[in-house]
Amino acid sequence: MLNTYTWPEYAYVQSDEQRNNQVKRHPAIIIGAGLIGLTAALECARHGIRSIILDDNNTVSIGSRAVCYAKRPLEILDRLGVADRMVEKGISWKVGKVFFKENLAYEFDLLPEEGHKMPAMINLQQYYCEEYLVDEVLRHSDMIDLRWKHKVISLTQHDDYTSLQVETPDGVFAMESDWLIACDGANSKTRELVHAEFTGKFFQDRFLIADVVMKANFPTERWFWFDPLFHRNQSALLHKQADDVWRLDFQMGWDTDPKEAVKPENVMPLIKAMLGSDVEFDLEWVSIYQFACRRIDNFRYGRIVFAGDAAHQVSPFGARGANTGIQDIDNLIWKLKLVMDGKASDQLLDSYNEERAFAADDNLLNSTRSTDFITPKSKGSRIFRNAVLELSKKYEFARPLVNSGRLSMPTPYIHSSLNTVDEDDFEGAMRPGTNCADAPIVVDGKDGWLLNNLGDGFTVLVFGDKPEDAVIKSGDISAKVIRIGHDIQDKAGLLNTRYDGRDGSVYLIRPDHHVAARFRKFDKNKILAALNRAVGQ
Repeated sequence: MLNTYTWPEYAYVQSDEQRNNQVKRHPAIIIGAGLIGLTAALECARHGIRSIILDDNNTVSIGSRAVCYAKRPLEILDRLGVADRMVEKGISWKVGKVFFKENLAYEFDLLPEEGHKMPAMINLQQYYCEEYLVDEVLRHSDMIDLRWKHKVISLTQHDDYTSLQVETPDGVFAMESDWLIACDGANSKTRELVHAEFTGKFFQDRFLIADVVMKANFPTERWFWFDPLFHRNQSALLHKQADDVWRLDFQMGWDTDPKEAVKPENVMPLIKAMLGSDVEFDLEWVSIYQFACRRIDNFRYGRIVFAGDAAHQVSPFGARGANTGIQDIDNLIWKLKLVMDGKASDQLLDSYNEERAFAADDNLLNSTRSTDFITPKSKGSRIFRNAVLELSKKYEFARPLVNSGRLSMPTPYIHSSLNTVDEDDFEGAMRPGTNCADAPIVVDGKDGWLLNNLGDGFTVLVFGDKPEDAVIKSGDISAKVIRIGHDIQDKAGLLNTRYDGRDGSVYLIRPDHHVAARFRKFDKNKILAALNRAVGQ
């Protein structure tokens, strides 16, 4: 019954510049070949930026680690060519159930409506995701140079580049980069080297993760228990991954000895108590962790930008780690491309910190609230939590208060300086700063999806008569015009509904598929002003 996954080992290759003792400057260097670094390289390639990835290891992550991937990150990964493979392999789900003791207290549906290409959530081991990303990176070898066993040991920032010392099995050599993207995780060496502050709250509690391989009849849902009989006065979590691997989480308490807790003789009774003594399983991976909610003081340090866990760290409740890191990259790379091409000043990159720090704070707030609900720190907090759980069994008003980890949702950049403030009356959620909702469409007689047709640059989405211009330009910045009802057809009427698309309505959409502005009538001057604002001009 053991999992048959074989961890790949990728070959170390000495670079020509090290072999020839040359110091070469590169457009972009990415530190870290994990989920976020690999995503950054593919996004760079999509925008025409050549990059080098440096990683001190030569394989994918050990153990499942990040498990849940939400709809919005899947939409981003879909543009990069890996989401279909992830969805096919992963376990799609949208229903979660919360139990108090042995009774169902609350049930939720992450995506109650139809008409979206990507599922609400999939569960898939991190090693699969990284392997798929590596495969895609290798298919872009003309744009991406992935270098294993390359460890950055020092760096120095200059006015227009960064110099690095890199250690390999063949010794130490120097590199230079116009821009550096730090994706080297929660213990980021890059963050340490620039003396960035990384502050927040450590939680005085410990949790045990166990991945087990088993054939079981549990539904493909997220099940969370408060104070179950099998783990009294603590919490527990169960959900399914690919290959019949199940993720189990157990709250252990701060006084738990981490070394003792992970010993099989202590883990196995916990698992049997949850699953039942008659369930056969194999223990694949076990780890115990303490977590924190914290973030870097600035996502940009000169020509070094931080993303993923190198920039922020949250508790695992709500699946906000990898999901928000992918959204960091989605926000960053199109801006970096405009700056590199001289089409925008480097001040545009300050909006990366503005928007993603805002999102990080939102995630930290939700993560902290979840943790406080799951692990109440006082007698009064526990009484309140238990009362909410009891009331939620019968009364709907109490159910929104139940918090077993509010699952990752994209944070709209509602206060972004790149937004054009609404002047017109719109209904629905597609206000400036919000990521675009998908919808089924027809293009050239073939079924498709809106997000797959928005492209890599700015888009002007028009509901109604087609304007004279197929492209709107402001200096070096251009936006493709798409008319609903002409260039694409609203297959099920969902596009009009989700965007309140009355005749004449116009949306300006950013390259990361966030709404920059919307107007009730096509006014070229207003669109040009909004386009300039969206690039920081």
